[in-house]
Amino acid sequence: MEANNNALLLRIALLISLMTYRECASNYTFSSDFLFGTATSAYQVEGAWNESGKGENVWDFITHNTPEFVYDESNGDIACDSYHKYEEDISLLKDIGVNFYRFSVSWTRIYPNGYPYNPNAEGIAYYNNLIDGLLAQNITPMLTIYHWDLPQRLQELGGWTNSYIVESFTEYARTLLENYSDRVKYWITINEPYSICNEGYGEVAYAPALDMSGRADYLCIHNLLKSHAAVYHLFNNTYRARNNATMGISLSAAWYEPSSPEEEEAAERTRQFRVGFYANPIFSTDGDYPQVIKEYIGNRSSAQGFTKSRLPQFTSDEIDYIRGTSDFFGLNHYTTKLVRNSPATNNTVSFESDLQTEQFLNSSWPMDAAGRDAIVPWGLRKLLTWIKNTFNNPIIHITENGTPDSGGLEDNIRVSYYGSYLEAVLEAINEDNVDVRSYTAWSLMDNYEWKYGYAYRYGIHSVNFSDPDRPRTPKLSVSFYKDLIANRTVGDYPSLS
Repeated sequence: MEANNNALLLRIALLISLMTYRECASNYTFSSDFLFGTATSAYQVEGAWNESGKGENVWDFITHNTPEFVYDESNGDIACDSYHKYEEDISLLKDIGVNFYRFSVSWTRIYPNGYPYNPNAEGIAYYNNLIDGLLAQNITPMLTIYHWDLPQRLQELGGWTNSYIVESFTEYARTLLENYSDRVKYWITINEPYSICNEGYGEVAYAPALDMSGRADYLCIHNLLKSHAAVYHLFNNTYRARNNATMGISLSAAWYEPSSPEEEEAAERTRQFRVGFYANPIFSTDGDYPQVIKEYIGNRSSAQGFTKSRLPQFTSDEIDYIRGTSDFFGLNHYTTKLVRNSPATNNTVSFESDLQTEQFLNSSWPMDAAGRDAIVPWGLRKLLTWIKNTFNNPIIHITENGTPDSGGLEDNIRVSYYGSYLEAVLEAINEDNVDVRSYTAWSLMDNYEWKYGYAYRYGIHSVNFSDPDRPRTPKLSVSFYKDLIANRTVGDYPSLS
């Protein structure tokens, strides 16, 4: 009975917070040129892991060799089977009325072992068919070059910690640009460097799960930023004019709110470590890593007996080469956290020990259906305004935003999440003059959620993973999103009673 009462109180609190928030933005509408879309990534939906010449990537390797790495010991071998069902997926997109579809290319479909020679014709043909199918339905492709599925053979050379990755990634991207840049309008080089480097190389949350925080993650970041810049310059110098296209990078960012006025410095330091680490070299006026990061890592390295900072340094030429290499700021946002200072008390070498803050939740904030993240719409507005003020008012494309459901088709929490977060976007545009150009609902369908397997469902379409045909069924959020796109305004969304 107590658990039921707590659940009821949580839902009431969420409803009250959302209803209060709606009063502020209910009169705003999205302009006719604002773009709405939805998204997936290759490993999460395609399946066909070893078909048509595709090679092994780091997620194939880790899920096949250590299935216990994933909570439900599942893998993406079949996933949503979008490799075979992409035409059906295009029909779903057409029905919603989206302006664009964000998808990623599987590196090992193009170069099975990662090395840039003899591209796989069947892989190239698959994405040609997907792109042509989207365009036939007046849906603009938004192509992500890299979304976490590094070729396993490259990982065996060190992956993103080996400077050879710059050349490999650039040549892989050249092949995509050569084949698709006549039709793709929006390009994203890399999705969520924080998850790749900090959580994949520094921690064990994602493949390759190296658990070398404070060392491997910094090497990864360094090479990743140089790789991004190399591809941007290639695009800008050779391929942009083919379709008057734009290219950017997608960064994950929660909003980090100080737990008290005295903790603002700690909150800003967290924003710089979690977001500015990747954004400052690209979007700031001066380039390079944020000064606070260089100081904190340098001081900790010295205290630990290192002869120089564990953070690699860019040369002045590299700073110039990376600065300005993005036409837009791609933003993936899900939640907000509170921050307080937490000085390091030992010599542990890690990102968190370098950062020296603690992130936590306000117990009064409503949680999502999975109990993972707090639902805090005003955090998105604050984040958008911070990006504007910190990084020279860039064009922003919200390339992911969403929440899991608890199963079933009546995903009321997701509808309320979308409604309240989109109202926060409207406030940021109309009251804070933030240049937001698009919104991407994550995700088109339930899919493989990495280390969480199929336990969490982020899709606006349900997928029956026990049925070999992987049927898709629209949830309540499809109707809500469809109406929003058609009317350019946030309509009514259901209470959570």
